[in-house]
Amino acid sequence: MADNHKPMESAEQTIKRIFAEGESPVGAEIALESNRFAKLQQQEFPKPSKTRLIAVANQKGGVGKTTSTVNLAAALAEHGMRVLVIDMDPQGNASTALGVSHASGEPSVYDVLEGRLTLAEVKQPCPDFKNLDVVPASIDLSGAELEVADLPNRNSLLKEAVDKFLGESEDHYDYVFIDCPPSLGLLVINAMCAVHEMLIPIQAEYYALEGLGQLINTIGLVQDHFNPSLTVSTMLITMFDRRTLLSREVYNEVKKHYPSIVLDTTIPRTVKISEAPSFSKSVIVYDPHGMGAISYGEAALEITRRSENVLEAIATRMKEA
Repeated sequence: MADNHKPMESAEQTIKRIFAEGESPVGAEIALESNRFAKLQQQEFPKPSKTRLIAVANQKGGVGKTTSTVNLAAALAEHGMRVLVIDMDPQGNASTALGVSHASGEPSVYDVLEGRLTLAEVKQPCPDFKNLDVVPASIDLSGAELEVADLPNRNSLLKEAVDKFLGESEDHYDYVFIDCPPSLGLLVINAMCAVHEMLIPIQAEYYALEGLGQLINTIGLVQDHFNPSLTVSTMLITMFDRRTLLSREVYNEVKKHYPSIVLDTTIPRTVKISEAPSFSKSVIVYDPHGMGAISYGEAALEITRRSENVLEAIATRMKEA
């Protein structure tokens, strides 16, 4: 007689059984994804004891800066964090990917920098996560650098707005991410002055390493003159192809120079990550079981687990300043 009480096999178990004895690389990849997804869902994402303010920057374009901002924020929100994303790139790609309106003339971070509106007045809820808010950017922001260049507090405009917003907000935010434009201009300086941490995405190619020294030098200047608490807390290797020697060499090189801040997780180059913004989605929502979403989820988990060490390092810097 059949055992009607036998528990139903899970999708993960089915995939394992089908591909366990086979040599199909596709099957092995599916089984790996399934394992990593299941393991990630079982993890606890610890909340930081204080709000973490993180600017995501790299003056080299196309390294996955905005993609990382959007997907780390979405992954953290998915796992219970309250997150605010401030888009400081006039292209507004982070705003697009998180599904918020940012047409020219609409309220945006441009109005905040110019002093017309507050962050509370321009932020919008992300339609995919009730605990993720977005301060959008529009093409109007491209003129802000010239318009505020003569102001005495031109470097701290965003800091003043962020401090005021967090001080008055009824909601406690666990993470604030600022997506920077691919430059080292006034908008990026404002972002660096408004946060305590820098997250630097690095493409797994040697060209991507060339500008890293320049960025680190700029961060050093900001530390010396404007924001002594600023800390490079995280580096994330993006567009990683584990099949190539080059990707592995780049990862090892960066890890050798910055062993304590390079995440163990790497972000693969996948079609779904590239496709997601065209649907006004993060890859976390667009392809939740795919390797891109899983990798960003694992990176977000690493970031949460490092929180207290990072916050202690920031507190030490502030005492020494």
